[in-house]
Amino acid sequence: MFKVLMLITTISFNLFAGTIEGTVSYAGKNRAAKSLKMDSDPICGSSHKIAPVKEDFILNEENKFKNVIVWLKDVKFDGELNKNTGIIDQVGCIYTPHVNVFTTSQEVSIKNSDKTLHNVNSQSQVNPSFNSAQPAGVPDIKKTFSKAEEPFYVKCDVHPWMKAWIMVADHPYFAVTDENGNFKIENVPAGEYEIVFWQEKLSNLPKKKYVAANNSLNIEVSEDGATVADFEFQKPVKKKK
Repeated sequence: MFKVLMLITTISFNLFAGTIEGTVSYAGKNRAAKSLKMDSDPICGSSHKIAPVKEDFILNEENKFKNVIVWLKDVKFDGELNKNTGIIDQVGCIYTPHVNVFTTSQEVSIKNSDKTLHNVNSQSQVNPSFNSAQPAGVPDIKKTFSKAEEPFYVKCDVHPWMKAWIMVADHPYFAVTDENGNFKIENVPAGEYEIVFWQEKLSNLPKKKYVAANNSLNIEVSEDGATVADFEFQKPVKKKK
């Protein structure tokens, strides 16, 4: 078991910076992604030439995880954050991207590219929640999340299979794994950090039913070099009755 490192690091521009990179995998049995059922709205199903699948548990053939959020914990950053507009689109009755990280300085534009009604129902707990109807052809919904917040989801009440995840960061030290489970966090000043790994299904298991699993590593970043931080999610273990 890893010793939890309790520290808060204040970061500004630093010439002595390195890179954190790694791969996130799963120790359990590989399983195919489940198909999405879109029978309730014919516009949704007809938008896809290939049957869409759920994106909550995506593994490649080597058990590498897509859509895992990786970030440095308890870091205070006093530099300039990304101000480019973040975009979430609704295409074929699917939120795209499925997993998102925005900063507290970004405006987020939520689009509806479908010819059907959606509504965007935010389940945020730290930032103000919202529930906005979005018929076809209306302007984008514009939102800014001013406070850092761990992953929460937005859903569409019209199409219950639609869900996307959002994390809000007040620093730039985060990444989302690609289809091969790879991630990279650049320009990290040398020092010791706790790095957290979040996966939609495995990080939201009921605490009353499952044994708490470790989801972080303690690492030391060296200047002008790459620090490897590979991580493997373990198969969930149910508590004994």
